[in-house]
Amino acid sequence: MAALHRMCAAATAAATYGRTPQGPAPPIRAILDPMRSPRALTGLAAALTLVAALGCTGADGAATAPPRTPSTSAPADGGAPATTASASSTPTPADPVSLPALMRSEHRGSDLRLGAVRARTDAYTQYAVTYRSDGLTISGIMNVPRGRGPFPALVLAHGYIDPDVYTTGRGMPREQDLLARNGYVVLHTDYRNHAGSDDDPDNDVNLRLGYTEDVIGAVLALRSAARPDVDDERIGLLGRSMGGGVVYNALVVAPGLVDAAVVFAPVSSRPEENIDHFQRPEGDPLVEQIEDAHGTPEENPEFWRQVSPITYADRATEPLLIHHGTADDTCPLAWTRETVAAFEAAGKDVVLRTYRGEGHTFGPRWPDSMDATMTFFERNLR
Repeated sequence: MAALHRMCAAATAAATYGRTPQGPAPPIRAILDPMRSPRALTGLAAALTLVAALGCTGADGAATAPPRTPSTSAPADGGAPATTASASSTPTPADPVSLPALMRSEHRGSDLRLGAVRARTDAYTQYAVTYRSDGLTISGIMNVPRGRGPFPALVLAHGYIDPDVYTTGRGMPREQDLLARNGYVVLHTDYRNHAGSDDDPDNDVNLRLGYTEDVIGAVLALRSAARPDVDDERIGLLGRSMGGGVVYNALVVAPGLVDAAVVFAPVSSRPEENIDHFQRPEGDPLVEQIEDAHGTPEENPEFWRQVSPITYADRATEPLLIHHGTADDTCPLAWTRETVAAFEAAGKDVVLRTYRGEGHTFGPRWPDSMDATMTFFERNLR
């Protein structure tokens, strides 16, 4: 079954990105992550679009997704090919702010540039980076292991941090360090509207779907850079909290983009639940703006269905590992269980690992969760 899964993902990747059977394929964009501040709540609205490809403990069977008929075109800037995925299983017409719209859009990622050295350790060098995504310049950091490459690569999608206080590379410092020390090139994207990235003024009202595009763009930029230290045949995704929702979106929007994905303490895969949990109780003004633009779930149920990743769980092709603490009072475990059930019902390769007593950020069990994460990537990034 694992071999069957990888053949399916590889075929999709080759058709979509013109890659060989060993190559992974790209994701797409959007979502949120919970935090208690009003800004965080605002971010959560975007997180509305999360969705999960999760699975029950021990669910290690591979699964195939319905075929796509993607096309490729060369970008004007000479970077990675733009990808257009036709979503035959999605409803038409799609709202322009929706996952089906993302499935049908062209995704571009190119011009990865390494800037100043931010840190040197005994195991890796950290650089400031920029890349192009969806016509915007996105900032971030990249850890490159010492030694002879090429190394497998991971794109990291961080959780919600108020953009007013966010600084480049902030979000998952423990993961950045440990993964690089274990031989992974780590590209941590800042997302649009963060740090040195370009602004997208409509991103929050549009449920932050642009973050999904930035993660997809990061993968495409890694590939188009053709760096000798990056093995672009082995690329995975890792996201936490809001970033977990972004990863869910990428998996259903761009099946075959990567080889595997891991998420920690993800938000709900139903955007309206995120709004009700994080923003509405705080009186976040963004809620009214979102509902003015797109309607309430009662007024426009089709819109809310089209921004939920579990609506399109059948499209996911990559194996997914999810970590969640039983004492998480920021993103309830029940959200993840519901998402896992949806992906299992679609026959997907998802595994859920729960950690008794762990909260949202993980403490004593974090080393165990990272051991499981690296074992998972070692098995699937090959």
